Formats: sequence, structure tokens, C-alpha cells
Amino acid sequence: MKRILSATACHRAEDTTQTKGRLNRRIIVCSQLFAGFRFNTTVQSANDHSVRPHWLRVLIIGRRPKATLARIVVLVATCFVTFKFILLPIRIEGVSMLPTYHDRQINCVNRLAYLRHEPQRGDIVSVRLSDPGGIANPSVMFMKRIIGLPGETVSFRSGRAFINGQPLDEPYVKFSCDWEKEPVQCSPTQYYVVGDNRSMAFNFHTQGRAERDRIIGKLFL
Repeated sequence: MKRILSATACHRAEDTTQTKGRLNRRIIVCSQLFAGFRFNTTVQSANDHSVRPHWLRVLIIGRRPKATLARIVVLVATCFVTFKFILLPIRIEGVSMLPTYHDRQINCVNRLAYLRHEPQRGDIVSVRLSDPGGIANPSVMFMKRIIGLPGETVSFRSGRAFINGQPLDEPYVKFSCDWEKEPVQCSPTQYYVVGDNRSMAFNFHTQGRAERDRIIGKLFL
């Protein structure tokens, strides 16, 4: 009987030892797996941090640099074409167009304004005056209003403009004027241009006949 109990006790002791051994092995395996998971997570986070672009670079060039570069090229080309061949930025200097436009005011000239039709009376245009009665300076542009069309005769009497002997209604002229000018006739390719500020002395006010090819375009605003 004692031998049987001893054998049973030994068997139970062996079972307990084996159970503890298996439990320890499971704990070790779980610990290794957990440690490996933490290591992989740390490495992945570090890699993500190294791959993730800097916020300033993302702000400037975006997440797709090639697409951003393409947009910049298109934008630069569009601006170049627009301000080289369509809209010409200008800064007004002088008071000859008061009160319609003021000194140092910024505007644009629409170069395509007269592609489909010719300039009209009352249009404010940018022009290089080359007529002897005006100013012969091809490098300077003037902003003037058209009052005389090709073939018409223009004159001033007591400060009022006359076209072919008939007074011209000019609601944009706000200042008194005492100009006197003998009639001059525009050729079939000429327009008569003058500023809105007629209070200036006639000799100091740039005005006169301008060839059609000297008219650059119409004021945009």
C-alpha cells in the first residue's frame, strides 16, 4: 500500500513538473512574440516617420511634386501669354485724363479689343502718338479718348469740341475749357485723340491725330 501511494505521489509530482515546464515554455514564447511585435511596430513607426514628407515641403510642393511642377509651368505660361499678348499692365502718369482716371492709377490695356471691329468714338485707348501735331515718341504710350474718326474734321471753339462743324456732346468733360483750334482733318487711317481734362493749357495737353496702327488697345477698366 505504501509503495502504491509513493508511486502515485511520484507520478503526480512528475505531472506537476511537466505542467509547469509547458507553462513556462508558453510564457517564454508569448514574451518573445510580444517583444517581436513591439520591435516591428517601433521599426515601422520609424520608417513611417522617415518616409512621411516634411510639412513645409508638403505645403510648398504638395504630396505629388510632379503634378505641382506641371501646374506651376502651366500657370507661368498662362501669365506670360496673358500679360504679353492680351493684357498690358500700365500705370497712369499725369492728370490729362482727370476726373476719369487719376495720376498713378493702375490699369490694363486690352490688346485684343479691336480684333473684330474698329475703334469707336468715346473709347479710351492706349496710343503711341506719331502725328506732327501730337508727339513723335514711339517708346511712350499715352492714354487718350477718341473724339474724331477717320475722315472727320476736328476743331475747338471756346473750349468745346466740334466734329465736322457740329458740337460734340462730351459728358465726361467736367472742367471748364477755353481751347481754340483751327479745324484739322483726319486721314482715312487716322483718329483724333485727346484727354478729358480740358482745364490744362492747350499747349501742355498732348493731343492730336493718331494712325490706326499706333493704337495699342482699349483700356480694360
